[in-house]
Amino acid sequence: MRGMRPLSDSEIVQVSARLGVRDRAFFILGIRAGFRVSELLSLRVADVLHGGEVARFVGVQRRNMKGKSEGRTVPLHDEARAALSAWCAELQGMGAAAESPLFLSREGGAISRGQAWAILTAAYRSAGVFGRVGVHGLRKTFAARAYENLGHDLIKTQRALGHKAITSTVAYLSFAESDVDAAILAA
Repeated sequence: MRGMRPLSDSEIVQVSARLGVRDRAFFILGIRAGFRVSELLSLRVADVLHGGEVARFVGVQRRNMKGKSEGRTVPLHDEARAALSAWCAELQGMGAAAESPLFLSREGGAISRGQAWAILTAAYRSAGVFGRVGVHGLRKTFAARAYENLGHDLIKTQRALGHKAITSTVAYLSFAESDVDAAILAA
């Protein structure tokens, strides 16, 4: 995580345009729900598809969470729902079962962390997005947006990220150093 940076809105658009349906759903869900890569990869079709429609909330079970102490459920942003809807339509066309991994690989299991990294790295490169973004950049992007949308409220941002310790949240927001520098110069 250290050194990773969030993506800008224009970078998100550029990268998203270079991804296929499955990978775009992964990318958008990562940015819009803030789950860690391992949490995203633990999702099953049944976790997001209820009665043939993408659910309004998605949850990751406790056993798949970092620390494994409790699960986490978040509301789905409309953009994430749309991306998941397109991907789930393809999954249904392939005859994927409810217990199939949501981000299905060609071999039938979930894509691996390494595959997710390779897919996103290629898309970043193709979009001209450089620097330390990687897979964890999705969660960093979510953190930056949540912090901004919550009026720079650390406690609410901590809750949005599912962190137990506020120090973890502060570490995610280390990229905001430019804000500190600007405030010092303006004082």
